[in-house]
Amino acid sequence: MLYRSVGQTGKQASILGFGCMRLPIRQGKAHLIDEARAQAMVDCAIRNGINYFDTAYVYHSEIPFQAGTSELFLGRALKHQRAKVFVATKLPTWLVQSRTDMDRYLNLQLDRLQTDHIDFYLVHSLTGGLWTKLSQLDVRGFLDAALADGRIRHAGFSFHDDGPQFKPIVDAYDWAFCQIQYNFMDEDYQAGRAGLDYAAGKGLGVIVMEPLRGGGLATRVPEEVQTCWDSAPVKRRPAAWALRFVWNHPGVSVVLSGMSEPWQLEENLRTAEEGLPNSLSAAELRLVQEARNSFLARTQIHCTSCNYCMPCPSGVSIPDNFEQYNNLAVYRDRDAAAFYYFHILGPEQRASHCTECGHCLELCPQHIPIPERLKDVTREFEG
Repeated sequence: MLYRSVGQTGKQASILGFGCMRLPIRQGKAHLIDEARAQAMVDCAIRNGINYFDTAYVYHSEIPFQAGTSELFLGRALKHQRAKVFVATKLPTWLVQSRTDMDRYLNLQLDRLQTDHIDFYLVHSLTGGLWTKLSQLDVRGFLDAALADGRIRHAGFSFHDDGPQFKPIVDAYDWAFCQIQYNFMDEDYQAGRAGLDYAAGKGLGVIVMEPLRGGGLATRVPEEVQTCWDSAPVKRRPAAWALRFVWNHPGVSVVLSGMSEPWQLEENLRTAEEGLPNSLSAAELRLVQEARNSFLARTQIHCTSCNYCMPCPSGVSIPDNFEQYNNLAVYRDRDAAAFYYFHILGPEQRASHCTECGHCLELCPQHIPIPERLKDVTREFEG
């Protein structure tokens, strides 16, 4: 395993971080983690040098945006090997209504994780507006106090807003690190490459999430994109190309991967052995650009399936609708997309059930005009 400094913290973290948002589950239910399989994966990761584990209060929740089971599982999984790893978790900002709430959630998370400190604590899913609200509630004072009393070792934030909102947040506090979405499709999206460079230039560690864009860059790759990868002298799987692209940037400290199957972990561990900065040749970087252009030519709705828009008050399964619309556009397999739309999704889950209430608009980190795009889905499949 290769390691990199996390900004100026003095900590050396594995370049591959274990994201605990997509652990193996039972009965198809997100809150029912298959603990035996997940424990085996955690143990394998630690044996192979992974020392950065990322979770959040809401990961693997039965009710979106409420307490999930990921922190609880990770606390049990690391109980006898806590000293070997760094644990990262996040303040559930949307639930915070007072300064007291901040301490209450942090103390609860310490109990859930069965630890006396969080190595890397993030203010979760910041936008410009949310940062303003939290600032008025004295989030800076909260972070200062938690750092001083040792409950957290390093303070950071994760970002989900337009690019111009990123730098003011970076400059607003003495952050140790930040977490941003970055992959070869998203160099100009949210914080993007400019934000990555800015944060790294100011000495912040940069943790990258969604390096595979919700798995979209690794599975069911379009023929045109696969042709790009096949033309390379060195053969790599699509996921390996995507991860190597992110690791190629010297400002990246850790790349998170939400792995739900042992083979995904094993493949990523092999790829991480070569994840050195500036290790891709100019020809390989041109190849990545060709693949990006092929994807861009076909993708219609840039949804990452983060599920922040859920639950829909009308019962519409928004990410599933967008996924099938994109699948049709990218893979041109109408039978497969239509089968899922009409036979897997219930009538109330389909795009045509949208009432245009607008509830989802303020929740989408990608700022997708969801009701309008659901109309497009309806026209495509039912029109």
